Amino acid sequence: MEVYISKHKNADMKILFVHTAYTERGGEDSVFHNEYELLSSHTDIHKVSFSNGGNKFKTALKFLLAPWNFSAAARLKKLIIQHKPDVVHIHNWYFGGSPLLIRVVKKLGVPLVLTLHNYRLLCPSGTLFHKGRIFEESLKPGFPWKAVVNKVYRNSAVQTFWLAFTVYFHKLLKTWNAVDQYIALTPFARNLFLNSALNLRADQISVKPNFVEDKGYNLKNRSTQFLYVGRLTQDKGIEVLLKAFAGTEHQLQIIGDGPLKGKVLKAEKENPNIKYLGLRSNNQIISILKRSTALIFPSMWYEGMPMTIHEAFSTGTPVISSKLGAMETLIKDHHNGLFFEAGNHNDLRDKLDHWNSLESKDNFFFNARETYEDKYTPNINLSTQLAIYNSAIIKARHVHKEEEYARPVA
Repeated sequence: MEVYISKHKNADMKILFVHTAYTERGGEDSVFHNEYELLSSHTDIHKVSFSNGGNKFKTALKFLLAPWNFSAAARLKKLIIQHKPDVVHIHNWYFGGSPLLIRVVKKLGVPLVLTLHNYRLLCPSGTLFHKGRIFEESLKPGFPWKAVVNKVYRNSAVQTFWLAFTVYFHKLLKTWNAVDQYIALTPFARNLFLNSALNLRADQISVKPNFVEDKGYNLKNRSTQFLYVGRLTQDKGIEVLLKAFAGTEHQLQIIGDGPLKGKVLKAEKENPNIKYLGLRSNNQIISILKRSTALIFPSMWYEGMPMTIHEAFSTGTPVISSKLGAMETLIKDHHNGLFFEAGNHNDLRDKLDHWNSLESKDNFFFNARETYEDKYTPNINLSTQLAIYNSAIIKARHVHKEEEYARPVA
């Protein structure tokens, strides 16, 4: 566990950020860091990080303690008593933290915000995607036995069961209902959670997308190169991407790594229009985005909040995306990008043909940049986030007053 203390001591609001870091750094870890840095300039903020890493024994022990990690809870309780935050914001509890963190916060009477970075509270898969298709069986009431049978988590029935049990056990204890304010990243995700068996209230879930820093944009002199950036996996639609570009004159550059790297290299060898760039730094990616004609986003699952799309918009780069889940919220067809049917490489190829047939794409470039400026800047994010904290504080006070009123007079 690591604890960091912001230097800004005179800010009005005191916040405690809580996160359990993944073994391999991912998008949630980056969001946690970015939001902390943003809030550090405006609030008195502290952060505590737990970890899912360690040797095999320690990792296994943390996994076994996923439903009720006393050690993590004790550390959090000590920090809350020490720093007396106005609000606690949990980004990830799984699995080194455990849902017990929520119960500790509420037992101490502190307002609590929790970001729904993924769909783990709805399904052990965390993605609602399994074996090449959307998997929504766990959204139904009751224990998610079909998820266990299908081994949706790490291809293990045992691990899937334990994760499902952790969430279901705390559902029975009403742990999830104790959160004052959830943050969903898109209206689509909010609707999924509200229509699930979690039985959350509509006023319990706010929508706040992630943000990216402004690194400049380019609206002129674009190349004819399309760009893909991301993991080389089935759920990201890599096979659809390769089939769409194979045998065409459409130029594609691919940045990323993953288990389907072999297929990408094979496609590069067989198709002179496909070029694999391997891994690149963020600055290099931004530079390439500024020169590309469009970003291709062929994801086949609902996604949480694709930061790559935000970065594309910030550079004025339109996005040609599968019409699915979060992407339907981010992209407006024929405005800042184009949609194609998820999983349909022929439809993607048709959209590529249409894109290259356009006499001018200037409006797309301008609209992409305008989308970023209107929705995904740090300042907009900060304003929304502080409003959510204030809402959680007000709700917590209201509940406290109701509890005081309900107590019998001595």
